[in-house]
Amino acid sequence: MHVPDGFINAPVSIAAGAIAVAGIGLCLRGARRELDDRTAPLAGLVAAFVFAGQMLNFPVAAGTSGHLLGGALAAVLVGPATGSLCVAVVLFVQVFFADGGMTALGINVTVMALVGVWTAHLVVRALLAVLPRGRTTVVAASAAGALASVLAAAMAFTAFFALGGVADVPIGAVAAAMGSVHALIGVGEALITAATVMSVISVRPDLVHAYRGGDPERLEIHVAPTTA
Repeated sequence: MHVPDGFINAPVSIAAGAIAVAGIGLCLRGARRELDDRTAPLAGLVAAFVFAGQMLNFPVAAGTSGHLLGGALAAVLVGPATGSLCVAVVLFVQVFFADGGMTALGINVTVMALVGVWTAHLVVRALLAVLPRGRTTVVAASAAGALASVLAAAMAFTAFFALGGVADVPIGAVAAAMGSVHALIGVGEALITAATVMSVISVRPDLVHAYRGGDPERLEIHVAPTTA
């Protein structure tokens, strides 16, 4: 999913960079409503977890592998605006690990930090609007949002390739390859996201943005009992 330098032409890369800057600017404003002094540290933990998760690959098909994108997980735990910021920071840092390219950073941020995160958020929000907001439904909705986010990000990349791809490959072949491989990656993403959300929600449900409905007033303070 990480687009390297020179894979998409300069005009489309510049346009994607403008979209990324505008989108992240809006997310900076939105994050003020999602975070406070109690939840801000969780954003750092989410970014660190996504960074670590993206460094680990799992086999998908012959000769291909996938890794966690983390957009759905970030959206569920800390909210879509903050989640986009977390993924964007991870993508920026990964440039220095030769994962993605600096000139393609705008494309990667748009595809993964904006399209991926917000698709997951909208899917989770739509499902929780018609289902009871319980722990099980939040976990199930998170898995569905994770699968949808990977497919949406893959199709967003395909659109950028159609507009400015420099490789001489038919767009139909690119779309078919991206869709099929990332459908499998999406299953892995869904399983990892569901397992992580289940772990967090079983211990600290008050820290899961989707479970709270985005309401910071529903945060609870958990104090461990002390023994004499």
